[in-house]
Order: sequence, then C-alpha cells, then structure tokens
Amino acid sequence: VQLQASGGGLVQAGGSLRLSCHAAGVNFRLYPIGWFRQAPGKEREGLLCLSSDGSRYVKDFVKGRFTIARDNAKKTFYLQMNSLKPEDTATYYCALVHMWGDGSDCWGDSWGQGTLVTVSS
Repeated sequence: VQLQASGGGLVQAGGSLRLSCHAAGVNFRLYPIGWFRQAPGKEREGLLCLSSDGSRYVKDFVKGRFTIARDNAKKTFYLQMNSLKPEDTATYYCALVHMWGDGSDCWGDSWGQGTLVTVSS
C-alpha cells in the first residue's frame, strides 16, 4: 500500500486549503480512509474518517470547518479545510483506517508521508 499526500502549504487565518491523498496498491473502494494531524510537541490526533459505505467519524473541533470526501474512481480522498486557524498548524497525514461501525472512533493502519500545513495569523 502506498499513500501519497499533497496540498499542504502556507495559508492565512480564515483561509481554505484542500489536501489530497492518492492510494496505490490497494482495492481502494473497500477501505475506510481518514485524516489525522500532529502538531509540534503533540500527539497525533484523528480528525475525520470515512468508511466505504459512508459512515463518518468527525472530531468535534473540526465540525463545520473540515470535510472529508473520496473519489473511488481516482483512488483519491480529500480533506477540505475552511476557516483555518493558527492552531490548525500541523503535519497532516492520510491513512487507511479501521472504524467502529457507528463512526464513534477510527484509528490508522497504513499511513501516508504527511504534508505540512502552516496557518499564519
């Protein structure tokens, strides 16, 4: 399995950014996928996950600002981030994940390399 994340960069507070993650070597449409992030000095945390049948895990602090989507034909999934804040500065990771069926939790299995997002104030 190979996951290639892209789309990170520098953005001003209040701005938007879309991250992409392309998956190779896997029957992508069958797998739950997710986005995580790790800020300097902090643990990696889950943000959003999306199963193959549409179940979602969404961290409370990103509700209304971040969304996750997948394009099975392109074997690619996305993290759309709006209303970005300086505290969103982190390295963002895409992953194939495991999820509870009710969407109450998800955790990473196979990881992409990470892409840095910096939000300036």
